[in-house]
Amino acid sequence: MSEEVPQEVPRKIESKPIKRTSFMQRVSLYALVLLVIFLLGFVPMWLKHRKCASSLAEAEHQLVLVRMQSNLASAAIDARRGDYEPARQAASQFFTALQAETDIADASNFTPSQKTGVRPLATRRDEIITLLARGDPASADRLSDLYAAYRKIMSS
Repeated sequence: MSEEVPQEVPRKIESKPIKRTSFMQRVSLYALVLLVIFLLGFVPMWLKHRKCASSLAEAEHQLVLVRMQSNLASAAIDARRGDYEPARQAASQFFTALQAETDIADASNFTPSQKTGVRPLATRRDEIITLLARGDPASADRLSDLYAAYRKIMSS
C-alpha cells in the first residue's frame, strides 16, 4: 500500500499593487513642503519689517519737525547773546526747511492746519535775516516772537 502524499495545491496569493509615485510627483511634494516652510518663516519677518518701517517713518517725521524747532530756538538764543552770525545761519536753516515743507504737496511733515499756520511765518524771513546780518539787537525779540508763534502753531 502505498500511501500517497497529498500534494499541496498552490494557493493564489493576491498581491496588492504598490503605489509608486512618479519622480515628478515627489519633487512637487517636496517643493510644496519647502514653500510652506519658507512662508512660515517669511510672513512673520515681513510683518515685523512693515511695523519697523512704519515706526522709522514716524521717527523721521518727528525728527524733521524737531530740527526745525531747534534751529529756530538756537537762532533766538544766539541773537539774545549777541552772536548774530550763528543766529543768522540757524535762522536761515529754519526758513529754508520751512519753505521746503510748505512747498511739498502730500508728503509734508506738517498737517494741513499747521501748513496753513506756518505760511505767514515765512514772510518774516527777509526782515529777520537782514536784522541779524546788521547785528541789530531787535532781531532777538523778533526771533523770540517767531519761536513762540511757531510753537503755538505746532502744538495746536
